[in-house]
Amino acid sequence: MNTKLSVLILSLIFTGACASPTYNYVPKVESFSAPPIGEIVTVSVGDEMLSLGTIRYQSGIEVPANTKVSGYTLHGGFYPQTGQSQKSTYHSFLSGTASPNGIGAMSKNVLMDPPQAVEAYLEEEKLCVVTILDLHTCRERSFTRTERTFASEDSFQQTLLYSGRAGDQVSLSYREFSGDVARPAFSNDVEYDLSISREIAYKGARIEILEASNTSITYKVLSNFR
Repeated sequence: MNTKLSVLILSLIFTGACASPTYNYVPKVESFSAPPIGEIVTVSVGDEMLSLGTIRYQSGIEVPANTKVSGYTLHGGFYPQTGQSQKSTYHSFLSGTASPNGIGAMSKNVLMDPPQAVEAYLEEEKLCVVTILDLHTCRERSFTRTERTFASEDSFQQTLLYSGRAGDQVSLSYREFSGDVARPAFSNDVEYDLSISREIAYKGARIEILEASNTSITYKVLSNFR
């Protein structure tokens, strides 16, 4: 029996019905503002004093490394959910063997059809690879349902960090992030003279400084960024 015929027989044995993946999943996105207005907080040099932005809560599955599903190999990590049907959830993946940031990758044997999604059953420990022809190749494989937090791709996060004190001068560092990538052009270091005022302001944020040293700062948030 030649190789192509063997692969064809395996596909007929292990491939289920032709059903397209669903893409109806919408991650939960929440805004955050920390710390709460009016709360007295102490942080060390290099720590965040103030932050404002949005967080995306992404459901998905964790799959062990080198999980085989017929001629496909799931190289492990987190596979984000993209949709759900009555019997299963569907998940995206990265092509290849590398898993940057822990996002799951998949590779295939040369003669296998290109994959388009990973399917995880709701009531069984069963994983399927859905091909571009909507064929489902399935195996009983272990996985764990979980949730991760990510900075939203279109989010805008602002932070204020404590950099220390020299005499009456306190130094702060302002940073902006787009998604999870720092924007150096929108970073800035600022200084304030405590002998003039113990209330400082930057981009709408107002903070009352109660104590400050070279190692830590104690303060109360009066308002967050605009």
